[in-house]
Amino acid sequence: MDLPPDCRLTIEDRPAAAACDWLGRELGKHNRPYLRDPRWRRLGVFVRDRDGDIAAGLAGNTYGDWLFVENLWVRADLRGRGIGRELLGLAEARARERGCHSAWLDTFSFQAPWFYPKLGYREFGRLDYPPGQQRIFFQKRLTAK
Repeated sequence: MDLPPDCRLTIEDRPAAAACDWLGRELGKHNRPYLRDPRWRRLGVFVRDRDGDIAAGLAGNTYGDWLFVENLWVRADLRGRGIGRELLGLAEARARERGCHSAWLDTFSFQAPWFYPKLGYREFGRLDYPPGQQRIFFQKRLTAK
């Protein structure tokens, strides 16, 4: 590496949120000319109990005409009632409203990888991670080509 004399390399185990945000903004500036819609927007769909606590939910974002599902969780006593299917369907609908044509997500082999193909998701990758398990990546087309 050939750094100018006024620069230095650091490795940070706990980088400041502001530093990470700055990188995201700079990368976004670089990406903007290549994307039809360069806005990055968060998305959440939740089931809340009478106290307002989350009983199930989906968190993700839309960017570059894709929905990315970061987390989908349903409390154990609510599983098997179609809640996960509904959360994902509502997120996909909102993503289509935002102009997204596709969705992607990942799950671990010890979670529920069988769930997503039932909803039209197709596996596109797999990693041996964490040790003794796998991380499985899925995608789904949300609109006609």
